[in-house]
Amino acid sequence: MHWRDGYIAVDWGTTNRRAWHVAPDGQIVAQFDDDIGIMAVPPGRFEQAAAEVRTRLGDLPMLLGGMVGSNRGWREAPYASAPAGMETVAKNILWIESGRTGIVPGISQQGISQQGAAGADVMRGEEVQVFGAIAAGLMAPDGLVCHPGTHAKWIRIAQRQITMFRTMMTGELFALLSRHSILAAQLEADVTAGEAFHAGVDEALAGGDVLSGLFRIRARHLLGEEKRSGEGASYASGLLIGCDVRVGLTLGDARHVTLIGRPDLCALYAAAIARAGRETSMVDGAQAFLAGMHQLVETL
Repeated sequence: MHWRDGYIAVDWGTTNRRAWHVAPDGQIVAQFDDDIGIMAVPPGRFEQAAAEVRTRLGDLPMLLGGMVGSNRGWREAPYASAPAGMETVAKNILWIESGRTGIVPGISQQGISQQGAAGADVMRGEEVQVFGAIAAGLMAPDGLVCHPGTHAKWIRIAQRQITMFRTMMTGELFALLSRHSILAAQLEADVTAGEAFHAGVDEALAGGDVLSGLFRIRARHLLGEEKRSGEGASYASGLLIGCDVRVGLTLGDARHVTLIGRPDLCALYAAAIARAGRETSMVDGAQAFLAGMHQLVETL
C-alpha cells in the first residue's frame, strides 16, 4: 500500500464527515459525506468508523484532518506552534498506523503578539485549507484570510506561513440566539444581505453596542417598528458579522481579504467586508481542503 497509488482524504468535523478517494494526480475518484461527525462516534469506535470509510472508498492510505485530531476525537494530535508552514504541519502528523493512517495536527498560538492583536488560540482543519489555497494558486502567499463558520477564523499569512490568527464564536452565538434566546421567534427567517443586514453591519463597524442592538430586535417587534417581517434575523447576523469583521481586520492592514468556506456564508462576509472598504475573493472550502491534503501527501 503506497501513497503514490492513491489515498483517502477525510475532513472529519464535529457534526459532519466528508471523505474522498484521491488519485495520484489529485483527481477525485469517489467521495461521500454524512453526518457521522466525531460526536456521533462512541468511545473506542473510531477505528471501526475509519474502517467503514475504507470499505466505501478502498483499502488505501488515509489522511484525516479537522476535529478528529482534537481531545474529543480519535486521538489528540499535538498542535504545531505558529508561525507554521506546510512543512511544519507535515512533520507533526500523528500516525495511528505508521505510513497508513495519519491525523493532521492543527496549529496553536500562545501568549500575546507584539501588536497585542491576538492571544492563545487553536485551529484544526482551517490550516489545511489555507495551505491548499496557496499551493493551488487560489490566493497569494502573503495576506489576510477569513474562514467563516461556527467559529470564524481570521488568519494572517506571511511567506506561506500562518503567523497569527484569531477565532470568533460568531456562528455559534447566532445559533444559540436563534434556538435558545428570547429572540428566537424573531430570528427564524433566512438571512439575506439586504437593508437590515447592512444596518447591523454598519452599526457594528462603527463600534456600536452589539448587546443592546440585539435586544432592540425584540423591542422593535413589540412596538411595531419593524420595517418588514423577518428582518430581525438579517439585522442580528449583520451585527455579529460586522463585529467579527471589525475585530478581524485589526489582524492586518491588507486591502484584500481571501474568504475560504461555504459560498453562502462567504457571501455574507464579503458584503460586510465591502462595507468596511476592503476587497474580497472567495475560495471554495472543499477545493482548498483537497489541495492542502494533496500537498501534504506529496511531502510524505
